[in-house]
Amino acid sequence: MGGLVGQSRGKAVLRAYGCAVAGLFLIAGCTADGTPKGGAASGTPGTSATPSGTGDPGTGGTGPGSTGASSTPAARPSSSASIPMPPVDESKQPKTAVEARDLLGRIIIAEHDLGPEVVRNTPFESDPGRWPVLDEGCVWQTEGLPDDVLATSTRHFHVPAKDGRGRVRINATVTVHHNREESGWETARAMEEVLRCPDQKLREGEELKSLWGGAFYLGEQMNAWTEDAFTESGKYVNAQDGGPYDYTWSQAQFGPVTVAISAKGAEGITIDDLNTYVAKGTGQMMIQAKQELGKAAG
Repeated sequence: MGGLVGQSRGKAVLRAYGCAVAGLFLIAGCTADGTPKGGAASGTPGTSATPSGTGDPGTGGTGPGSTGASSTPAARPSSSASIPMPPVDESKQPKTAVEARDLLGRIIIAEHDLGPEVVRNTPFESDPGRWPVLDEGCVWQTEGLPDDVLATSTRHFHVPAKDGRGRVRINATVTVHHNREESGWETARAMEEVLRCPDQKLREGEELKSLWGGAFYLGEQMNAWTEDAFTESGKYVNAQDGGPYDYTWSQAQFGPVTVAISAKGAEGITIDDLNTYVAKGTGQMMIQAKQELGKAAG
């Protein structure tokens, strides 16, 4: 019991910091229901991992700082995601890595879910046995899966450069834990990462700058679509493509599962463009998670 109390207090401290940062959303230009009015990645050298198990390095974590972006996707990335929040059916929760990978495959999106202009990267999927870790120098590395993760996968997409607009990079991540407590701690760690490292190195030649973000429990700031919503925003710099460009990331939780989408901007790409992909992807994965793990009505 003492251990659980300690964990609860630790998470409460992180939540306090996160909520303080979350106040920036209202200043940044969100409406009362959390919808952005205007306009959050993992990685290591040679890989495309995702921080906190969701997104890209830089897709997990947020630190106070000026982003220059008009806003980030807030508590409701998609109206389609705000279907009634069913209770989790514990009998459907995976108990093994094999079961978790099967569930993950039914939740994670494909390129057509994001739009006809979106195509797969090569390589398409991350190494399922690796996990992104933000080191003390704020550089993303990968390690083996931690004990609290049954399975995780990141898919990599892009919108090809065309008509004066640069290439948009998009990552989708699903992570399956043993239970809700563990998935909640994943969100708490993402909050801590951004506070600790507002500037992060994804890999050689790729960086995230001036990250900030916030988190909303179910019921906070009109969040009715996820048990715990976390968003981050900042700037993306690429040695090859230039920058800084807008960057945004959103993570959601349902029971033992977290889902996340990150989007990195480019020349001619607005924050609204990025938010559209993030909202569509996160909303669709949350719908699928609820369908797979929620209790049937009645």
